[in-house]
Amino acid sequence: NILLNWEAIAMREGMPVASDIYLGIMMVILVIEAGRRAMGWPLPIVAIIATIYALFGPYFPGVLGHGGFPLEELAPFQYLRTDGIFGVPLGVSASFIFLFVLFGAVLSVSGAGQFFIDLSLALTGRSQGGPGKAAVVASGLMGTVSGSSVANAVTTGAFTIPLMKEAGYSATFSGAVVAASSTGGQVMPPVMGAAAFIMAQFLGISYWDIVVAAALPATLYFISIIAMVHFRAGRRGIKSLTEETAPKMGKVLKEGWHLLLPIITLVVFLAYGYSAVKAVFWSIIIMVGVSWLGKAQYRMTPKRVLDALISGGMGAVEVAAACACSGLVIGVIGITGVGLAFSSFVISLSGGVLPLALFLTMIGSIILGMGVPTTAQYIITSTLAAPALFQMGVPLMSAHLFCLYFGVLADVTPPVALATYAAAGIAKSNAIKTGFTALVTAMAGFLVPYMFVYNNHLLFQGNLLQIAFSFGTALMAIIGLAAGVQGYYFSVLSIFERVLLLIVPFLLIEPNIITDVIGLVILVSVYLLQRRKAAKHAKEKTVSDAAQS
Repeated sequence: NILLNWEAIAMREGMPVASDIYLGIMMVILVIEAGRRAMGWPLPIVAIIATIYALFGPYFPGVLGHGGFPLEELAPFQYLRTDGIFGVPLGVSASFIFLFVLFGAVLSVSGAGQFFIDLSLALTGRSQGGPGKAAVVASGLMGTVSGSSVANAVTTGAFTIPLMKEAGYSATFSGAVVAASSTGGQVMPPVMGAAAFIMAQFLGISYWDIVVAAALPATLYFISIIAMVHFRAGRRGIKSLTEETAPKMGKVLKEGWHLLLPIITLVVFLAYGYSAVKAVFWSIIIMVGVSWLGKAQYRMTPKRVLDALISGGMGAVEVAAACACSGLVIGVIGITGVGLAFSSFVISLSGGVLPLALFLTMIGSIILGMGVPTTAQYIITSTLAAPALFQMGVPLMSAHLFCLYFGVLADVTPPVALATYAAAGIAKSNAIKTGFTALVTAMAGFLVPYMFVYNNHLLFQGNLLQIAFSFGTALMAIIGLAAGVQGYYFSVLSIFERVLLLIVPFLLIEPNIITDVIGLVILVSVYLLQRRKAAKHAKEKTVSDAAQS
């Protein structure tokens, strides 16, 4: 109808005829059903609630109340306006996201998943608690091209969780690490769960600017999980892989070096200012070509190309359904003005105090992100919550990334922690217990967004010295957090030492020379105490061994 009658529809904008109303109602129903089939009920329920809110506005109390919109006005608005179903999210899905989902599918069919796991084991397997660190790195690498934390957890967890359990990690902790790492993949450039493309459109900046801004926070998140794994391994006495079981770096690169070329191509094209579409298009072409340099089982034969197209198509349909369903919510936010009401509500409830406003936004983003794909939760949370933060002086980039982070972290936040449940199924552990362990493991993810809101140098804003100093203080904060949570630094921490280390992150959230120095002094002091304790323990052990001999 739109394709054939677009001129007539444009001429009568605001004056819908019967066919516009009926087709609009049908389209809304079909989009909700498509969303249900693609991703289950959570997002469609949000869309249904939004529709009810638009229809029955006069019956809602206080600032939520509005004049209401009859069905014959709401349905054509959602169907024919670019504020509804066919809005920015669905347009970005068709223009950008499809190709990146296809790129991920081609990489997967070409054996990239196994290569990433082998590369991770070669990099970290020989260090303390190596299998756990390999799980983190593998999930991060898969996250660079994956659009789903659940898919990431299943793909990497099937191999890394049994390896972690064999090394001595508990089933609960193994599942938690994979869930937390896989969830972090949704904020890892360049794909960022496909939300980066929509963010670029919303902010009116280039996609590459989003990728650069997100790099340091994502790096801090993954370093924090590696630190959690490292300290847990130290506390439990978990060793590294043996030389026989750890893959050799030379062999891994010899067999899979060609799989890095498409990713390098993508980054280089984007860095040189080429459009995201052109960059990913040539990356896909190169991937198909270089696959013939690898093992026969992963070469992109016509059948494997077809498999990649089917897999990519299915993934793209899921994202498109999520974007269309989100469009219904955005349409309601726009037509009712509830976005402005929500912003006023947050500012009013927080009393204009930024930390409280950030906390309220965090809670709202987590709730709205539960059970919802990354793209959809970002669209909804950024539309509702980001304007309030912007009005309170938070830069737009920081506000949007803040909403994205906490929407993503819903996947490791019980009770609706989808990535955790997927990982717990593989680990054969209690899902609820694994969920809370994953929440603790991903704790830096709840800290880092506050850091870049108060210090936008972490988003590559400012000169290199400012960026390096800010990254250094943030690194101190997450190391202190990880050690305090796990109760281990160089040896087992006393309760007093743990409390001291857990204070450090809060001292370093906001840039301030006094709090930064205090945080550094605490870290160094605990470090020296730990070294003395370790030296004393080693001396006592030597004396004991000598006495026994």
